[in-house]
Amino acid sequence: MPVTVQVNVRTGEIIYTPPQSRDDILRVMPNLENVINDESFYPVDPLIKMAVIHYQFESIHPFYDGNGRTVRIINIFLLILNGLLDIPVLYLSRYIIRSKDEYYRLLQAVRDENAWEAWVFYMLKGVEVTALDTIAIIQSIRSLMARYKTEIRSKLPKIYSQDLLNNLFTHPYTKIEFVERDLQVTRQTASKYLDQLTDAGLVKREKIGRHNFYINQPLFSVFKDTP
Repeated sequence: MPVTVQVNVRTGEIIYTPPQSRDDILRVMPNLENVINDESFYPVDPLIKMAVIHYQFESIHPFYDGNGRTVRIINIFLLILNGLLDIPVLYLSRYIIRSKDEYYRLLQAVRDENAWEAWVFYMLKGVEVTALDTIAIIQSIRSLMARYKTEIRSKLPKIYSQDLLNNLFTHPYTKIEFVERDLQVTRQTASKYLDQLTDAGLVKREKIGRHNFYINQPLFSVFKDTP
């Protein structure tokens, strides 16, 4: 098994060496499994439990790669199972990436100094910041959908439908095949609709290889410009 370590990218110093052997990893995993699955084993608020599980998983580092992504998925599942999320829309990745130095410093402080409070507050702040960012994105998309609904009804009343509007906002781009599928129309009709939307300035046609993609530029900007 390849050796995994956490390294200070600026100095090259090894900050932390997680368990390396299969036996060492298997020895510590049952405690993590109990924290996740047994309510009586660690009866605390789900958000605090999420922070503890995140620390434990990152410290055990059971996989050679993908531990961070995996534990962020576990975070979401935990919140859903405890009724704090209805759907998986709270992604802490951006918050952690923006504060990576602090993230690793606080993880190490728990290992070195048992400094749980600062780590838990960091994760709680991440939930707050991410929730507010997500709400802002949703509000921007809803506002943009309302604007597009008005513009399509005004400029292209013959092709307007709620299904067409939904299609334009399912992804930041659409294709003839997507319109065919979602609106149950022929390829010729789907192509005509997208040409009209392009001429009206509501989407931008981009040819990539042999395929045309129709970009919803304002929707793309909502995601691109999110800090």
